[in-house]
Amino acid sequence: MKDINVVFVNYLMGDDILKAVESLSADILGCPYSVQITIVDNSNNKDGVRDKLLEKFINIKYINTGVNVGFGRGNNIGFQATQARYYFALNRDTIIFPNSNTIERIIKFMDEHPKIGCIGTKLVNIDQTLQDTCYRFDLKSIAIKPFKQINFDRKYNWVKKYANRLLMKDFNHSETRPVDWVLGAAMVVRKEVVDAIGWFDDRYFMYLEDCDWCRTMWEHGWPVYYVHDIVIQHRYARGSAEIPGIFKALIKNKLARIHLASWVKYIFKWRGKFKYYKSA
Repeated sequence: MKDINVVFVNYLMGDDILKAVESLSADILGCPYSVQITIVDNSNNKDGVRDKLLEKFINIKYINTGVNVGFGRGNNIGFQATQARYYFALNRDTIIFPNSNTIERIIKFMDEHPKIGCIGTKLVNIDQTLQDTCYRFDLKSIAIKPFKQINFDRKYNWVKKYANRLLMKDFNHSETRPVDWVLGAAMVVRKEVVDAIGWFDDRYFMYLEDCDWCRTMWEHGWPVYYVHDIVIQHRYARGSAEIPGIFKALIKNKLARIHLASWVKYIFKWRGKFKYYKSA
């Protein structure tokens, strides 16, 4: 069994995957823990990433799904390919900073806090500004998420008010603390949690599978934490927000339609249970 299985899901983003794996490979040089790097390719190697990965890196596990199975299911396939004490979903557009010992520090943190089920690291933009990566569960916050996704918080104060609550703008992001849910771009989950509750709900093709998984963790007594001093760079390409306006986005932007579909599935699944846990 590995100490940690780090999974990247690729869909026609081979260059991003190569950069991400390069930064991760550099980070684990000399790491005292056993690390599996797994690439789940949802693009059937159309970008030629397989040969580039296997030529450049050793101990990479490459899995070709043949079709785009989605983010959650893609991660599940990668997780299940190698059993580990910890499973790390890491986005393809992330970079681990040089000399940061990020993976080693993640494992040490989880080992030192055995009652924590899941952590999300701090993510920063290319210019080192903070990204919003932890959220609330309550109904008013969740209800406005589709409007936030198409940037209505920039136009309407009522959307901005609840978007700020959703994004936990009111707390100091320079402290480690329990939160309702963390962004799936950099999300570490303990094996015991998986044994108890299972993997991502793969009924979500993309979006809100991280929210759903964290809620299930809380429901089964596994806290979720935001860890402020483990930092990863994330370019954060929001494909579902590229086209402004609800109707234009739904008509022209496939990812916006997928985001809305996931939101509807989430609302229906958790109806009557909209509460928050540790981020009031």
